[in-house]
Order: sequence, then structure tokens, then C-alpha cells
Amino acid sequence: MTEGKLLNDRYQLLERLGKGGMATVYRARDKMLERDVAIKLLRDDYSDDDEFRERFRQEARAAANLSHPNIVTVHDFGFDVGKLFIVMEFVDGPDLKTLIRRSGRVNIKEAIFLMVQACAGIGYAHRAGLVHCDVKPHNFLVTSDRRLKVTDFGIARALSTIKHDEYSDVVWGSPQYFAPEQATGGAPSPASDVYSLGVILYELLTGTLPFVAPTPEELARLHLRETPVLLSEYVPEIPPALEQIVAKVLSKEPARRYRTADQFGRVLETFGTREPAPISEPISVPVPPPPVDIPEDAPEPELDTAYQHIPVEEETPVFAYDELPPYEAPINIDWGSLVLGLLALVLAGGLLPFWMWVYYAYNPAG
Repeated sequence: MTEGKLLNDRYQLLERLGKGGMATVYRARDKMLERDVAIKLLRDDYSDDDEFRERFRQEARAAANLSHPNIVTVHDFGFDVGKLFIVMEFVDGPDLKTLIRRSGRVNIKEAIFLMVQACAGIGYAHRAGLVHCDVKPHNFLVTSDRRLKVTDFGIARALSTIKHDEYSDVVWGSPQYFAPEQATGGAPSPASDVYSLGVILYELLTGTLPFVAPTPEELARLHLRETPVLLSEYVPEIPPALEQIVAKVLSKEPARRYRTADQFGRVLETFGTREPAPISEPISVPVPPPPVDIPEDAPEPELDTAYQHIPVEEETPVFAYDELPPYEAPINIDWGSLVLGLLALVLAGGLLPFWMWVYYAYNPAG
């Protein structure tokens, strides 16, 4: 495929950006939307496989539904000139593997900053029910402002359906980053992605991979059986807590790792924002004054002189029982009852003439 070729009468290939074992990457121009995009053209043997083509379409649709600032957006996919291709957001920046090769290991702060972003993107996919299956620094693109974006969700998941004995030595991917269960042909899970993220963090901190071998088979054996060299062997100043975090995600058993990339990212973010423990102040113990030699014939100090600096509060006078005045119970007046009684008396006095008038009205005098 040459530059200038037009795919599906829409995407014009501008320049080749790179070539891997499964695809060739081009910067292209979307003639319809007038924007630059990245296009991956898959190898011919994948494109000719009808079963794989259908699987690729399914995974590309699923990847196109992922919308996250740390994931490369999938715009389109198609088939033209006998090749499958996928159209993605164009990210102007190198992949993380290129950066590691250029600079070697990075400082702890930078490594955590990048890995927290990777965990955010992959964790978002985990919540959507998608496993990446091929987490490696080659699939992490880094922009000039240090924004990290994860790519190749659809392609990696489609390739994961191919049996391992059908992989060539090149295409089998990057076994340096495979989880032990993937190396034995087991189904990948979110914990598998977490293991691969741990390998990348190990590489960022030390500048080297935890396992190196000349063949994929030997690498698989190392992932399954061997324990990587401790981080502190490479970086003596590494915090023990960070070393324990990396050891946890590189556990052979998936159940012993963090279950999702979200969990791993939260742990790293908490570690990265944690303040260093303050240096404890030594506890000051008062030193007793040296003894003072007092001559035997020295006069004893008077009390009012020796304790004159201590304020003494005025004491409350105390009375003897027989000096107290006789107790008189207080007079409690029920004012309510008194008022009611007076009111009844007034009413009775006012009705008396009325009753006398009634009496003489019915009983006239002689």
C-alpha cells in the first residue's frame, strides 16, 4: 500500500507512521470531515479470514463505543483493496515504548503520573465489559503535554480469539507483557490487563523488563514460575510501599492482584499524593536540677516567705451548727385558689338580691 491511496473513497493515506507484526499504521486525511486520522491496515492473512473479519467488525464496534480522554477514539472501520482497516483518532506523539528506549527509566512521580492515566483508560473499558488483552507500552501514545492514550482495543480483542499455535513469533504479540494465564492460553480477564500494567510500571521504574528471554516459550515459563528481581535491587531509593504494590500486581494468581485497572489506578494515585511521613521530634525529658548543698546550721525558711509566690484564695467562712438562725419554712401561697375563692364570694353576694326578689314575688307578704 502506497501513500496517496484512497480507501473507501474517503480516507487518503498521507504517510506511513510505523509497521508491526499485525498491521501497518498510516496518517491519513478524512476527505469528508477534513481532519487527520490514523489508519491501521491489517495483514493480508487476517483480512482473508472470513471468521476473523466478522470478529474484527464486532470488536471494532465495541471499541467505537468507548469515549474517554485516555482512550484513542475509534471513528470507523472497513474493508478495501483486500484489506481490513480501522480508522482512529490521530495522536501526534510517540508511543511509550519509544520514550522508554530514549530515556531509560523515569522518576517515580512521572511513572505514577503516566500509569494513573493508563489505568483510567483501561479501567473505563473494564467497566464497559471490555478487556484489552494486549496491554503494552507500544499501545500507549503520549502527547506533547504528557496526555497518555490507550489504543488498539478492537484489534487486540479480535486477535485474542486466534489460537496461540496460529501466532507467528512476531505476531504472538509481546509476551514480555502477557499475564501467566494468557501465556498458557487461558481467557484474559481484567486482572490480566492489571498484570500487564504492572510489567509496564516495573519497566518505567527500572528501565528494564522483569523477564527477558530469547523465545516466547521461555518467557511464558518465566511469567509462570519465576519471581522478578526486586525493584530495590535496581533503584535502592524506591519506597517499600511502592515495591509492595508492584509485587501485588505481578502475582501469578489473578485473584491476588487488584481486580480491575480502576482499583490499581486508585492505589497508585493515593500513593502519589501521599505526603512523606513527618520526622518525629525527639521527646524532651526534663533534667532535674543539680543538688544544692545546704549548711546544717542554716535557718529554716518561714512559710510565708517560701510560698509567697503561690496565690491563696480567700476561704469561705464556716459556721457552727448552733450559730445558725432557726429554720423557718417558707410560706407558700396558692394564689390561684385564693383568686377563685374571692370570685365565688363576689358572685354569691351579687346573686343574693336576685334570689330574694324571686322569693317575695311568689310569696307576697300578708
